[in-house]
Amino acid sequence: MSVFQKLVLASGSPRRVALLQQAGIEPDRLVPADIDESALRAEHPRSLVRRLSRQKAEKALEILKTEGQASDSFVIAADTVVSVGRRILPKPDLVDEASNMLRLLSGRSHRVYSGLCLISPAGKVRQKVCETRVRFKRLSRDELESYLASGEWRGKAGGYAIQGLAGTFVVKLVGSYTNVVGLPLYETVSLLNGEGYPVQFKWLSGAQAT
Repeated sequence: MSVFQKLVLASGSPRRVALLQQAGIEPDRLVPADIDESALRAEHPRSLVRRLSRQKAEKALEILKTEGQASDSFVIAADTVVSVGRRILPKPDLVDEASNMLRLLSGRSHRVYSGLCLISPAGKVRQKVCETRVRFKRLSRDELESYLASGEWRGKAGGYAIQGLAGTFVVKLVGSYTNVVGLPLYETVSLLNGEGYPVQFKWLSGAQAT
């Protein structure tokens, strides 16, 4: 397979770009997919991220097809949610929403699910779902109020960013840390390698460039 085939990330998230770069992968293009991310009635978090990641990948592929760029592109998409039981916590825009979420997470365990979808240049679709269990300490009033004042929660699934200040809240984590950040690297690289994308060649190319 040609090492010059492109990797398109169906997202505009700086965190996901940074995680791919951590794995030695530089996406050739970002194609954010604007879709309705609402959960269906009684939809399980695992089913939700699987469905949304595929819809994002397919949406990005449609855009590439209109430009005649689909035949040489791998398209990868991800969707991440935080849940307590079957309750899915959204990305808060208001401080009261974030406060309610953090109070719910305080002193208890929750789960983070990420769905991945890869569409190869040949049109093959492969998917994975990653699950991580996270337990927060019991948050004091000062910790809660200070974190809310930081604004770091804004637009983050579950109202927190583990790679930032909220990392100090984590008592226990079982599973993939990068999944909680927004893109599970082991699963991502496994999907790419499985479809022939030259991940390790990119590592060698980077070493030669330096």
